[in-house]
Amino acid sequence: MKSINEREQLIKDINVLLNQSYDSTLDEIHALLKKIDDVEDEEDLKAIKEAREDIRINGSVSWDEIKNEIRNEINKDVA
Repeated sequence: MKSINEREQLIKDINVLLNQSYDSTLDEIHALLKKIDDVEDEEDLKAIKEAREDIRINGSVSWDEIKNEIRNEINKDVA
């Protein structure tokens, strides 16, 4: 994951290039970004369905169990 400064600089660089682009290029970029967004949405939905199926088959984990696991990991790191 990029730092905030890296993201801001990348966005500035992209904006410079976008402002220099032909309209047809902007249309192509927009279509590509939309396609990427749609694919990411599909991947997210697939992950949610898989997680729900796993919960249905294996049951879920309670919040208390998660807190205990975190507490145990912290205690291991401290020890």
